[in-house]
Order: sequence, then C-alpha cells, then structure tokens
Amino acid sequence: MKPPIAGIFTPNMVPLDRHGDIDEAELRRYVDWLVDRGVHGLYPNGSTGEFTRFTAEERRRTIQIVCHQVRGRVPVLAGAAEANVRETLAACEAYCEYGARAVAIVSPFYYKLSPESVYAYFREIALHSPIDVTLYNIPLFASPIDVPTIRRLSEFPRVIGIKDSSGDMAFMLRMMAAVQPIRPDFVFLTGWEAALVPMLLMGCQGGTNATSGVVPEVTRKMYDLVLARQIDAARTLQLRLLELFDAMLLSADFPEGFRAAAELRGFNFGKSRQPLSDSQQIDRTGLKRVLQCILADFGLTDAPGEGCAPRVGAMPHDRIAQITTQVLDQLRKQGVL
Repeated sequence: MKPPIAGIFTPNMVPLDRHGDIDEAELRRYVDWLVDRGVHGLYPNGSTGEFTRFTAEERRRTIQIVCHQVRGRVPVLAGAAEANVRETLAACEAYCEYGARAVAIVSPFYYKLSPESVYAYFREIALHSPIDVTLYNIPLFASPIDVPTIRRLSEFPRVIGIKDSSGDMAFMLRMMAAVQPIRPDFVFLTGWEAALVPMLLMGCQGGTNATSGVVPEVTRKMYDLVLARQIDAARTLQLRLLELFDAMLLSADFPEGFRAAAELRGFNFGKSRQPLSDSQQIDRTGLKRVLQCILADFGLTDAPGEGCAPRVGAMPHDRIAQITTQVLDQLRKQGVL
C-alpha cells in the first residue's frame, strides 16, 4: 500500500557549497536529521526550497538525492512546478521513477489566469501524470485555485489532495465542505504554520511547514498533541511557535530567516542564490542572535554569550527590528562588527 500523505511534511531547504552548487553531503545529512527528529515526510522543491532559483536539472537532482537518502523511511512529496504543462509532466515522470510518493504542483504563475484556465492546466496533468498529484494553492505567488475548481479537480482519481498556503481558515473549511462529500479520502494540508493547530483541529491531515525545517521536534509535538486531544498543550506550543515564525518570516526576505535559523541547528547552508547587500549581511548577523535567543527558549540551542533582550509573546515586525538593533549595538560595542 502507498504510504499516507499525513502529518508534518518539511519543505526542506537546499545547502549550497562555496561554489554555489548543491552541497550533496550536507543535504543528505540534513535529510537524515529531519527524519530522525520525527517529521512524517519531506517536500523538496517547495517555496522554502527556493525551487525557482535552481535549474530544471538541479531540481531533479534535489529530488533524486532526497529520495535516495530517505530510503523509504518517510514519503517524499516532490515539488514538480515547471514553466508549462509539458515540462511539468516530464518532472512528474522523473520523480515517479526516483521513488517519490506524490508531486505537489503550484498553479501557473506569472500570467494571471482565469479559473477555467487553471482547471484546464491541472486537468491535463491529472489525465497524464504517472504519479499522484496534490494541488498547491499559494495565491500570493500564483494564480489562485478557487473552491469550485478544486471540487472539479477532485473528481480525477490522480488528484489526491491540496496544499493550501493562503492561511485562510474559512477558505479551508469551504474546500472541505465542497470536496469531502464526493472524495472522503482527499487530503488537506496547510502550508501556514501560524494556524497549524487550528487547521488540524478542523480536520486537516497535516501541514507542509517551513518552520519544521528548523524545529522539527516542535512541529511534530504539536501534531501529536492535537491527535491526542491535548488541546491546551498544543495551543501553548502554537503561540510559542508564532514568535519564531514571525521572526524568521518578517525580518528578512523569505526564506533567508529560515536559512539563518537552520544554521543555528548545526548546518551550513552557504550563501543563497539570491545575493545580499552589505546592509542585509549585517542585518542577518543580528537576526541570527535574535533567533538564537528564541531557539534557546525551546531548549534547542545555547543562548548567545551577550545575553538576550526581554521578549513577551509573538513579536510584530517593529519589535523584531528593535531587538535586532539592540543586538547589533551590543555587537558593535564589543567590536564583533
């Protein structure tokens, strides 16, 4: 039987070596670390994995490495978004051969398409893909997939679920109400960990969450607590996770904050394919000190030697900037910067 698509799937990042190429050894070590810490699956070539910043050949190599390193321990949901239907189907064929459990395909991007065009695009894939397909709705970056279109696409056996990164709880409930009567096996995944616990409580089978690439132990525990109906404990963790999530998301261009935090867990991700200005390089140093303080609160790393500024709850953007400035001032006084 095929393994279920359920639980915490990590949209894993890709380490780069000093030449800017995929660091295969570090990627394999990262994959093992995530699996050992309890994630239910991996989701390479997602937004957090910066798939648009790699060539088609590099995207395929990433999936090949992840599938080989996983060795069937957890299912792989492979991002297969390419520029057009022909290339997307070619990726589906390759990822099926590599051993991925299913593919996640984002709605067409760049061009703003009508719902009928979005339907036609996915219909073509559903009819010809050799591997199961999960839709990927991320309206911030691509043509949205509306509820009537999702319902129509759910009639194709090859389409087994959807990953929704809108963060819209009402939209998720409308999807469930429309699809579950005709496809009770259809999988709903949330890509917005700021609402992971509420989404799980309302019936989502899991999440594809960037934060799980930094604190897999925490996101797995949140999932387990919800399943055990220990709601108060799950709620507490959800509120604590917001601080880390906001700091990583709001204080740097996505996903730079997540890369910085993952390095604090002991990995070398190298320089991103997206160049950073001098001021961004300095800000990243300060951001890592802030993130180190938050991770220390979870008991996942040591606090920085210069100490941590007091914090209360999840931080808005201006609070993150304030703390970052304070840390930078301390570092400058100590001659570190």
